[in-house]
Parts: sequence; structure tokens; C-alpha cells
Amino acid sequence: MFDLNPKKKIYDLLYVVFGSIILAIAITSILKPNGIITGGITGFSLVLEQIFGIKYTYLYYVISIGVLITTYLTLGKREARKIVVYSVTFPVVLIFFERFQFNLTENDLFLASVYYGIMAGAGTGLVLKGGFSSGGTDTIATIINRKLFRFMSVSTIIAALDIGVIIFAAFVFDLRIALYALLTQVVAMKAVEVVLFGFSAKLVKLEIISEYEKDIEVYILNQVRRGISKYNIMGGYTNSGRIKLVTICSLRESILIRDKIAEIDAKAFVSVLPVNSVWGEGVGFDRLTLDQS
Repeated sequence: MFDLNPKKKIYDLLYVVFGSIILAIAITSILKPNGIITGGITGFSLVLEQIFGIKYTYLYYVISIGVLITTYLTLGKREARKIVVYSVTFPVVLIFFERFQFNLTENDLFLASVYYGIMAGAGTGLVLKGGFSSGGTDTIATIINRKLFRFMSVSTIIAALDIGVIIFAAFVFDLRIALYALLTQVVAMKAVEVVLFGFSAKLVKLEIISEYEKDIEVYILNQVRRGISKYNIMGGYTNSGRIKLVTICSLRESILIRDKIAEIDAKAFVSVLPVNSVWGEGVGFDRLTLDQS
């Protein structure tokens, strides 16, 4: 999406198309037939269907368009462009596959939760790999962060939204369904990570070189709420000095940072390195001492 190369744009759109198909099949042939729930807009739509009796596919479409319009009004055209393709096309794909009423798994909620998580995570990962956003809780969390809770990281708000949907589902359905929903979320998040980064790392180190390093630094510090190291470097081709930003973050946060960098400076250079373990203070880091008190 952020690359001006037409061939690259075609590949990115194919990622979105295949990701949408995989996710739609997962919802219509596993999640819905087995009566299980997940987080995000999908789970919220299923809960609302149970309450009001309106088909979840139509509710999903209305919510997606609502998120798109809200994004445009609050975050601007550039942020809305990231989700417009997925927000408009995926609900149509979902409605199409919902007509087949095909069930891939029956009478086994555990397997259904695992299989859904794998397929949904793979589909979402392909969308993210294409440089787009799903227009779901990640976008809503960005709006909340910028307009209401700037002291909270976007990742924290995403987790809170997903957990909120699952708690809501526990009241509308039952506790067992909500617990299976937690399983779908965990498996889906891992599947997204595998699609984007393989099996190796839980954390990544980002090395960022940009003319707009100050804007990127502010975003990482204040919205993602990760620490940054800064290094003076010299370009070998230009012989000009630059600042290199280095941060260590979760895989999900790296996607948020990538999208923001693309918005600020599409010509920035970013290297992504897998990190097996980090010792020290920080979210997701291991403590240096054995004393956990």
C-alpha cells in the first residue's frame, strides 16, 4: 500500500484477498456453526446477533463502515486509507461465504477453537503482511489512544477491548464459551506472529533510519510506550550524518510502528531483527534477578 511500485501493490492486494477468504471461511465454517466467540469486531457482532436477532454479517458491515468513517473524521485520510480496502471488501466476502453454511468441525469446541485461531490468525497475518490494517480493534485502539487515553499504549488498549468483548460474551452466552474465546485469541495471535515473522522470536529489534526520526521517536515513546536508543551514524553513499533509532518491542507493536513510519516517511529504512530474549525492565522482558518480588 505504501509502495509506489505497481507490481508490489498487486501483491499487497492479493495478500488482502487471500487473507479475507481464509478469515471468512474460518468464521463461517468453524466459529459460527460451533457457537463459539472470539474478540474484536467479529466477536462483538456475534454477541449483538444473539441479543437483537440481526444477522452478524450485516452487523459486521455496519460496524466496519462506522469504524472507517470514524477513522477518517478523527485520524484523517491517511489512516483511513489503510483500512478502506479491507473494511469494504471483507464484509462482502463474509456475506458470500456465510451462504454456504459449511461446518469444518462438529461436536468438539476445543478443536474448533484451535482451528479457528490458526485460520483467523493466518488470514489476519496476510492482511498485515500486505501493509494494510484490519480496521478492527487495532484501529479503534489507535483512536482511543489519540483522543482519550494517551497515557496507555495502543497494545494495552487492544487487549482491553478484546477482553471486554469476551467478558460481554460471558454474560450473553456462558462462561465456557468465553473461556474458549480466550483460547481462540491466544492461538490467533500466535498464528499472526508466525505468518509475519516465522516461529523464532517473541520480540523484535527495530533499527530505524529516517529524516523524520523525531516524529517517529515521539510516537514510539508516547503511544507505543517503548524505550529508544539513539546512535549517530554516517551514510556510506551520501557521507551525511543521520540518527538511528533502536527499539525492542513485541511483534504486534512492530506492526503499529511500521504503519506509523510509513505514514510519516515512506522512504525510511527499517531493519527488523528477531530477539530470542531480553533481560531487564520492560513489558515482555525477563528480569535479571531470580527474585520476582
